[in-house]
Amino acid sequence: MGLADKYLPKYTVEDYKVWEGDWELIEGMPYAMAPSPLGKHQKVVFKTGRELANQIELCDKKCNVYLDLDWIVSEDTVIRPDLIVICKEIEEYVKETPEVVVEVVSKSTAQKDEYLKFEIYQKEKVPYYVLVYPDIKKVRAFKLIDGKFDKFFDSDDGVLEIQLKNGCKVSIYVKKLFD
Repeated sequence: MGLADKYLPKYTVEDYKVWEGDWELIEGMPYAMAPSPLGKHQKVVFKTGRELANQIELCDKKCNVYLDLDWIVSEDTVIRPDLIVICKEIEEYVKETPEVVVEVVSKSTAQKDEYLKFEIYQKEKVPYYVLVYPDIKKVRAFKLIDGKFDKFFDSDDGVLEIQLKNGCKVSIYVKKLFD
């Protein structure tokens, strides 16, 4: 541990709640969110959310899709996934592990999404982590197996299928996300 790490202040969820602007808090360290997402980012998030929500509604109305909702992981960690699927109603903040987390990856978020959040989601035992790359029109997905993420889908075509705990099976048609 360097001197800066030793002496930097550590923040909590209570600090986070009063900050202005868009932030994430990871192990007590504030991370400024990237500027407002570009249109293609928002379009892909919306299409993914709509596709999942439509299928979940047909299967089981107990699960929900949420966009840009803060997940309070611990007293010193709050993250904001682009999209989650969780099988309960959320009034304010997510406080338990979602079944699916989707991050739309851009140049400015790639390192955080592919490494830092990857580790957090794995540690928190998210069953499915999906990375969507609008710039290269590709989807990569990981399934938690024995406490570790295993990549099971990596393509610019095809159908990503996810089996939710409640028995619902949802599919993401990769090409449809980027039409």
